[in-house]
Amino acid sequence: MDVIALDDPPDAQIREWHGVLAAVHAADPGGEPAPDPERTARRLLGAEPGGRLRLWAVPGGAGGGLLGVAALRLPGEPGADRPGEIDIQVRPEHRRRGLGGRLLAAAAEGLRADGRTSVITQVLAGTPAVPFLESHGFECVLTLRGLLLRLDDVPAGRVARLLAAAPAGYRLARWRGAVPDEHASALARAKHAMADFAEYEGTPWDAHRVREMAEIVAKRGDDLYTVAALSGTVVAGFTEVVVPAGAAGRAAQYDTAVAPEHRGRRLGIWVKAEMLRWLAEQRPEVREIETDNSGDNAHMLAVNEELGFRVERESLEYQAGAGALPFPAP
Repeated sequence: MDVIALDDPPDAQIREWHGVLAAVHAADPGGEPAPDPERTARRLLGAEPGGRLRLWAVPGGAGGGLLGVAALRLPGEPGADRPGEIDIQVRPEHRRRGLGGRLLAAAAEGLRADGRTSVITQVLAGTPAVPFLESHGFECVLTLRGLLLRLDDVPAGRVARLLAAAPAGYRLARWRGAVPDEHASALARAKHAMADFAEYEGTPWDAHRVREMAEIVAKRGDDLYTVAALSGTVVAGFTEVVVPAGAAGRAAQYDTAVAPEHRGRRLGIWVKAEMLRWLAEQRPEVREIETDNSGDNAHMLAVNEELGFRVERESLEYQAGAGALPFPAP
C-alpha cells in the first residue's frame, strides 16, 4: 500500500478523506462533535493566506476508499521559524500495519523540503495516537483540558452581573473579522501574554500575523469575533470566538489573554462576559462554546469554571524536530 500525494483532490477523494475522519471519530469521539463534510472540504481546498497545505493518503486498493490520510500545514514562507502542523488519521480497522508511519515519513519529507526544523500536532489523551507519536520521535510539550460551555445552563443574570462589575479605567471594544488598523499592533503585543503557547512555538506576533490569522478564518467561511479591554490605546486583555460555518450551534473559543501588568482586575472574565452578550445578540443559534486550556493555567481555568465551562476531554500537544522524524523507505 503506497502513500500518494494529493494535489487539488477531486470531490470523490474529499468524500473518502472525510470517511476516514468519520471512522476515527466514531472510535475516539472524545466529547467532540462528528466532523462535518462541508468543513472537511473547505479545509482541504482552502489555500490559506501566507501558507500552504500538503496532503497525502494511502489508497485502499481494489476495495476502494482511503485507509489513512495526512495533512501538513506550512504557515508563513518556506524556511520560516514557525513549525509545521501535522495531522495523521488511519481507519481503526487498518491500524498497526505501518500505514501511519509511512504517512508520517512522507509528511516529514515535505516538512524538511520546506526548510522547517520542527512540527507540532494535537491529539486526544488516551487514544492510540499517543504511543504512535512517542514511538516516532515526538515529545509532549503541553497538556490541554477541553472544556464546553452550554449556554442554556448559564444562570439568568450571571452575564449581566459580571458586566456590571466593570474594572475601573478600562473600556470595551469589539470587532468582527480582521482587527481594525488602530488596534492591530496593540493586539499583537497582547498576544505575547499567551506564554504557555509561545514558549515552544517561538514565533513573535506582529500586526501582519494577527491579520493573517483573521484571513485564514475568513477563507474557511468562518466568522471571527473579538472583544478587547482597552486602557487608552493599549489592549490590556482580549478574547476571540470563532463561529464555524455549518457548526450546528457550537462555536470555538480561540485566544484569551490579559497582559501581565493588567492582571488581577478580572479583565479576562469581563471580556468573556461581553462576548457572551454579543453572541446572544448577533448569533443566537450558538448554544455551546468549546475551548482548550493549558492544564497548568489555573487562573484561566478558574475564569472559565466561573462562567460555567466544564471539562469534557484532555488533549496533548506534541512536538518533534524534523531530523528526528522517519525517512521514507528506499
